[in-house]
Amino acid sequence: MTRKFCHLLVTTSLFFVVAGCMKVGPDYNRPDTGIEIPGAYQHATAEGVAPHSEDQWWKVFGKPEIDQLVEEVLKNNLDIKRATAGILEIRSQFVQTRADRFPTAGIEGQRKRQRQTAAVTSTKPGEWRRTETDTYSMSLPASFELDLWGRLARAEEAARADLLSAEDSRRIVAQTVVAETISLYLEVESLERQIQIVEQSIRNYARSLALVEYRYERGLTSILDVRQGRRTLARTEAFLPPLRQKLGITQQKMAVVLGRYPETSPPRPQQEDYFKSLDPVPPGLPSDLLMRRPDVRAAEAKLKALNALVGVAKASRFPSITLTGSLGYSSDQLDELFRPKSELWSLSLGIVQPLFNAGKLRAGQRAAEARYQQGLMEYAKAVLTAFSEVEKSLLTRKEQLERRERTMDFLREARATQEVAENRYKRGLVDYQTVLETQQTRFQAEESLVLVELAILTNRVTLHRALGGGWAELDGEMDRSAQPVSSN
Repeated sequence: MTRKFCHLLVTTSLFFVVAGCMKVGPDYNRPDTGIEIPGAYQHATAEGVAPHSEDQWWKVFGKPEIDQLVEEVLKNNLDIKRATAGILEIRSQFVQTRADRFPTAGIEGQRKRQRQTAAVTSTKPGEWRRTETDTYSMSLPASFELDLWGRLARAEEAARADLLSAEDSRRIVAQTVVAETISLYLEVESLERQIQIVEQSIRNYARSLALVEYRYERGLTSILDVRQGRRTLARTEAFLPPLRQKLGITQQKMAVVLGRYPETSPPRPQQEDYFKSLDPVPPGLPSDLLMRRPDVRAAEAKLKALNALVGVAKASRFPSITLTGSLGYSSDQLDELFRPKSELWSLSLGIVQPLFNAGKLRAGQRAAEARYQQGLMEYAKAVLTAFSEVEKSLLTRKEQLERRERTMDFLREARATQEVAENRYKRGLVDYQTVLETQQTRFQAEESLVLVELAILTNRVTLHRALGGGWAELDGEMDRSAQPVSSN
């Protein structure tokens, strides 16, 4: 029995080696999308072309609070955990697909009792005899599909590409969540500064109103100036509730992203000289972006899968060859089951070739080829979108920095104008309405500066994300924070 078993095993191994020597269908090569990629970004600065490879790019803000938030969001964010669970699902599907390329074997055991009734012709006519027999069997059945045309190999190739696409999709989720967290943190600080400006303006208007009321009591001004002062103060006080509301909503939104209960907290005091000019980011070469952006990588991995599925559809039109075998024992006596005389084995080779299916398999191949063309367009669009986001962020940075310079000039002039107007009012050279207008202009300029600086900082986040930086570090954080639950 051992010799026959070895013979069966060697035969199966030879077929296994022969299988997969040929794969029909196209091999994947990165396609030409027809997009002309320039040698440099149009709105890049002149600080060289070295790509930004800093994994922890958020450290450029120099805020330990941001570093802590990023660490927390990578550990607790529900979207990242869901994406990680999706990776486990795709990985299991890949193992299932890959298993089809290997032989399957099992074990079968059976005890069978059979009763037969037959007429007895040798003795008395019309007499019937009943006999009962027991049969015992134990066998090891096995089967193996010979992948002569590479159908199973192409299916494994497609499943592997799907796994790569899912892993890059998880990086996209992580990058999006990290960018959203930092942007929300910057927005919270900006709202706190806006509240601080409004509170400062309220105190300024209150002091100004006290001066007007003092002059009115002494007959130096009219009741109209008092009414105008009270109106302006009440109008400014009305700005606080919506700002506090927006601050609370933003805090709640950030708490949800961090996986916390959505709570709010009072505004914190902010420094006036908080803004610092960040060094420009060398964006590198546009051609390098295709390998740094996880969404582009995911689109190309999907294209690889679709390309492999074309081979699967084409191979399905060729004959399917399956090798099956069984090795075991069968006996009517249990104590003689495993003796050499009870040995049995079988080996068969089957082939199936479709003869007529009304063009079903050919149509399936054409459908797979059409899906590949759709995937090619999606890949080309992902490439264009990536370039567009980088160029947009670079252009926005340049224009917003210039806007900040103009806004700072505006704020300096507004403060100087207010000081002149207040001094002239005290000497009775201008009316109080002029003073109110200069005060309102000054506080509007301060608010505009805060909003411009928020736009610059959030655009910096967008630029890092558009350049695809930081995903290597994100992988490490996600692997440490979202380990799968083992099952027995």
